[in-house]
Amino acid sequence: MLSLSAFSLRRLFGLSLPLAFMAVACALPAAAATGKNGKPVAAKPATLGAIPVGDPVGDPVAGKLKIDSERCQECHGSDGNANGVTEGVGAEGRFPRLAGQHVAYIFKQIRDFRSGARNHATMSMMAKGVGDADLADIAAYFSAQKRIRAERIANTDVGRNLFLNGDLTRNILPCLGCHGEDGKGGSANGVTYPAIAGQHRRYLQKQLVEWRVRERTNSVGGVMNTITQSLTDAEIDALSDYVAGLGD
Repeated sequence: MLSLSAFSLRRLFGLSLPLAFMAVACALPAAAATGKNGKPVAAKPATLGAIPVGDPVGDPVAGKLKIDSERCQECHGSDGNANGVTEGVGAEGRFPRLAGQHVAYIFKQIRDFRSGARNHATMSMMAKGVGDADLADIAAYFSAQKRIRAERIANTDVGRNLFLNGDLTRNILPCLGCHGEDGKGGSANGVTYPAIAGQHRRYLQKQLVEWRVRERTNSVGGVMNTITQSLTDAEIDALSDYVAGLGD
């Protein structure tokens, strides 16, 4: 049986792997609208499913004040690295680092918490109390912060191989197809993929398990649920170790 490598598939389609399979679902942003005075009207972000296209524009200076009034820093830290929140960073891995995260991705997750597409007892409640204008400022502030890379783990060969090559025989696409070789994510064809490099390893483990058991299902086309189905606990640990050690 002919087997194509992840690299040859990317060359064949000219796209990252998940985008190659989902290209037909991509939509173009809507044209700019004009008001009665003929001047451009600020449009709501175009969407592909529930994914904002492009980064909503916010004020990071205002966002710094709002993370306090909205109590974001209590879980995610004043700089978005959640380093001082020991109960979340330890064995539980409840609170992610938001520093350096893409604005559009933060926006999507809060909207998903708000709509119920993603569930979390605290975040689902808090998301309903934050309007999009305040959210844009908060996301702009966190996105502008520098993410501190976690400590590198020595034995990450298994994790590195899964990240770079995946295992197409088990429907495990390489992580770099969406998140980039550096793990910093980005936007392509109207979809914003999160930065995962330097994320807390316990948080990464928790999310991968939740994708696998379908406790979390809000990825585009369910791709994360498909990829994680075949990952063993040991592979999830190794992949989390590798990704946590990526970054500057």
